[in-house]
Amino acid sequence: MTSAESVGPTGPAEPAGRGSKDFDLGRLLAERGAERYGLHTRYLNHQLPRMLHTIGFDKVYERAEGAYFWDEDGLDYLDMLAGFGVMGLGRHHPVVRKALHDVLDASLADLTRFDCQPLPGLLAERLLGHAPHLDRVFFGNSGAEAVETALKFARYATGKPRVVHCTHGFHGLTTGSLSVNGEECFRAGFAPLLPDTAIALGDLEALERELRRGDVAAFIVEPVQGKGVHAAPPGFLLAAQHLLRRHKALLISDEVQTGLGRTGDFFAYQHEEGVEPDLVCVAKALSGGYVPVGATLGRDWIFRRVYSSMDRVLIHSASFGGNAQAMAAGLATLAVLEDEGIVANARHTGDLLRSRLAALVDRYELLHDVRGRGLMIGIEFGRPKSLVLRSRWTMLQAARKGLFAQMVVVPLLQRHRILTQVSGDRLEVIKLIPPLIIGEREVDRFVTAFTEVMDDAHSGGGLLWDFGRTLVKQAVVER
Repeated sequence: MTSAESVGPTGPAEPAGRGSKDFDLGRLLAERGAERYGLHTRYLNHQLPRMLHTIGFDKVYERAEGAYFWDEDGLDYLDMLAGFGVMGLGRHHPVVRKALHDVLDASLADLTRFDCQPLPGLLAERLLGHAPHLDRVFFGNSGAEAVETALKFARYATGKPRVVHCTHGFHGLTTGSLSVNGEECFRAGFAPLLPDTAIALGDLEALERELRRGDVAAFIVEPVQGKGVHAAPPGFLLAAQHLLRRHKALLISDEVQTGLGRTGDFFAYQHEEGVEPDLVCVAKALSGGYVPVGATLGRDWIFRRVYSSMDRVLIHSASFGGNAQAMAAGLATLAVLEDEGIVANARHTGDLLRSRLAALVDRYELLHDVRGRGLMIGIEFGRPKSLVLRSRWTMLQAARKGLFAQMVVVPLLQRHRILTQVSGDRLEVIKLIPPLIIGEREVDRFVTAFTEVMDDAHSGGGLLWDFGRTLVKQAVVER
């Protein structure tokens, strides 16, 4: 001790905050937890509670475990959304939970900025074991940040400015990731963005046409698009890879949602033999559902070009990147995926759920398609043939596309306590991305509930269409 201010009357001063009794998280939640929707309305995005109230999703969930929530009355809800794919292992997996307790108890000298802690290297080593053609990893804090990293690295490594992406693709909402976002509803009003060009998923001719211009740094693609759940056509990724290499451009595979077992392989690009992306973006499920983390995997030469000298050692960095809690969660998540057969379960259970839903297509004229891979499944609705149903469908479509899918999502929650989502803006598609740990019991529960909702939709009356009229009125008011 060199400063008198740091020494108390009988020795070193107690560190600031230690022993404080002012903060009690449990007490705070007990006293003010009931204010949750009011607090959000006043201080956060005021449209979220408004939307939840309109569709009856303003529930109060008290606890969660695995693939289930429980509300204040003790009723269970099946989670077929997994926090937009974050909860790949379900909620509060004991292995991940213990790893976080352990890393906190270890009191590591974390984020000193000028040392090399072991956990980031260990997680990078384990991740790269699932992509043996790649060599290095950059750790950030989210999927959008993983995409931003890939875009920056591709542009710097190739010396080219433009990135090609796919219509209806989704890669994040920060400015760079928004530039390669194929949904105009997210882009509108935020220009100017980075130079970009959108092509249809599977359009090799369009990709080659853009590459011939000579200014394309990379092509970024989701092997299975989240918006609408459309898989790349067979052979497309490999053919695109050949074109990109011929024109000295890079292939970026966005595996933020599809990675870590979601589609029945560890990475979704691995469904097509020979595909070896130059950069791979990972996030969501890597967190174990606890600590935000993003990772960009890439080839050695790309990293060496970006970090070409000691002067450039911090040319791309993240203040919280590689923090001990995130790395511990990631390591525990990979251990669970490997040790508990989670990827194989996603493949088996996904095939079962998809086949049982597909068997209903001929039974219901409003149900047009069931598609996907593993536990990433799209259920698409379309124009019916019978006159009564067709007139009601037309009414909904005139007000706003996507309302019928919303009509199905709501009773799944209200009547059957199953949480799902509409796949995208103005899409008549429900996307199922449940925790990868679900099994036959959850498949039975969902198919039974979905069948009952479809029966109601085709009955010619009932509460479902009454709710449809409510949605139409709301859509007209919004417009």
